Amino acid sequence: MTINTGAPVVVGVDGSDSALDAVRVAAREAEQRRRPLRVVHAFSWPLTAAELGPTPLAGQAEGLRGEAEEFVAQALAEARKVTPDVPTSGVVVDGSATRVLLDEARDAALVVLGHRGLGGFAELLVGSVAVQVSARAQCPVLVVRGEPRADGPVVVGVDGSELSTEAVGFAFEEASRRGTSLVAVHAWLNPVAFLPGEVSAVTVDPSTFAEEEARVLAESVAGHGERYPDVSVRHELVHGSPAQALVEQSRGAQLVVVGAHGRGALGGLLLGSVSHSVLHHAHSPLAIVRHLRTADGS
Repeated sequence: MTINTGAPVVVGVDGSDSALDAVRVAAREAEQRRRPLRVVHAFSWPLTAAELGPTPLAGQAEGLRGEAEEFVAQALAEARKVTPDVPTSGVVVDGSATRVLLDEARDAALVVLGHRGLGGFAELLVGSVAVQVSARAQCPVLVVRGEPRADGPVVVGVDGSELSTEAVGFAFEEASRRGTSLVAVHAWLNPVAFLPGEVSAVTVDPSTFAEEEARVLAESVAGHGERYPDVSVRHELVHGSPAQALVEQSRGAQLVVVGAHGRGALGGLLLGSVSHSVLHHAHSPLAIVRHLRTADGS
């Protein structure tokens, strides 16, 4: 098997069981993509996330660094069990987990994270590192949730936004790579009038909205079928909560794909409300797409 020596699949580890789950998934992702695997541990002072420098506790710090190197060694051994032919490397990098992983993402094809870190490290809990890296990384981020499975479709959330378009392209590629089908989900809610003069949803024929939302869904996936003729696509138009629809679809999926922000996202949010909710409640691994790495790694 020829392995591309360009952009690697990067996996963050911290010694937790969740991180080892991520390593196993990342090793398979690297094999499927014909990419090398890079295991990364961010080394910082426990609890405070302050970067270590010369201190009176240097001896203790040296012991902690040895533990960090053991985390990486354990992860590398696990990865080689899963995919012995994939080139693997590991590194301990000084800095906070978020900063280190965002730096790694600049040159990565994919970043893989466990959904939960060690309980004693506050910044490694889901909702912090996973959220911040997913929202800001310069490559797709795969958060390992639920029980990874080899069957089931790839599910993608569609809302017509620019990032949704990126997510749809990523989802088609993943479905083709995995030899499975694609379920494109577009969920919508009736608009509600808040200001004088606005039209209340109850005064408008619901079928009018349904037709428009069906058009958004169809246009969002149009054209991809020519590039990926091997991928069969099912459209799911849902009148209801987008997050709830995607979480429900994740029960039988091998992967769910969403954009980091949707067309309704607020600028002050790291992640859109839908992607944030699915990140916390999905029953399958979740890929959050903000920026796609091209085939040459750029």
